[in-house]
Amino acid sequence: MNALTLPDIATQASRQALPLEWVGMCGIALPILLEGDRLTATADAGVSLDNGEARGIHMSRLYLALQMLEQETLSPALLRRLLQCFLDSHSGLSNSAYLKIRTDLLLKRPALVSALAGWKTYPVSIEARLKNAMFHVELKIDVPYSSTCPCSAALSRQLIQQQFIDDFANRALQHADVLAWLGSPKGIVATPHSQRSVAQLSLHLDDHLEHLPLIALIDDAEAVLGTAVQTAVKRADEQAFALANGQNLMFCEDAARRLNLALRQSTGISGFHVRVVHAESLHAHDAVAESYWNREAA
Repeated sequence: MNALTLPDIATQASRQALPLEWVGMCGIALPILLEGDRLTATADAGVSLDNGEARGIHMSRLYLALQMLEQETLSPALLRRLLQCFLDSHSGLSNSAYLKIRTDLLLKRPALVSALAGWKTYPVSIEARLKNAMFHVELKIDVPYSSTCPCSAALSRQLIQQQFIDDFANRALQHADVLAWLGSPKGIVATPHSQRSVAQLSLHLDDHLEHLPLIALIDDAEAVLGTAVQTAVKRADEQAFALANGQNLMFCEDAARRLNLALRQSTGISGFHVRVVHAESLHAHDAVAESYWNREAA
């Protein structure tokens, strides 16, 4: 008996001739090599279907091409080669290719004072496009931090002043009495409200970058914000964190401006969109600020 040729339905002509902007797969599980580690990731991969007469693309070719990500450290150059492979495998069908990778970067971060350290995850996504030989890479990172409200801090200080007046009115001030008062619950009659916040960074990368500067960007963002959330702490670390927050009061507008000015100085970034979210502890809604920058428009 002669072996029958397996049918390839995708090569059949479409019943309704019409090009499609994107066809592919979403949520593909795969490992990637990033910052020296093998990480679990998911990917969305696809191409345009510019030949409206073709019934479909060859999704298995895209899936098999993704194996390149298992063998090399993720970089803009690797992404470009992978997208070109997508297009080469769909010659005559597609003019543009797209890939989005999502993962969590796991970094060990030291405590502020003690020798402790702990792990913290940073959600990361990388989007790459290749269309008509034009290549674009966008890197997205979420950086959590703590923010203390300047307005609430000023109101709290005023209440502490008033409590001091009430408690020491018509009394001769003694150093020991004032010191004891400052260490009592009365001494800190009010505290400013703080909230866990997040900086959502969307960064357009230069095409010539040899690697994805993830850790450097995270370090720069945490340094300029000043109050990165902590992992393992002792009481000395918690006290140092309280001191950092007290000396680092900021509205969401302050955080957005700090990040804008810092990211402009980062190597390999041609533009960005910064979105900071302060998950209010006073209100039932969030305080949000956004900022954009493009090197060509600057």
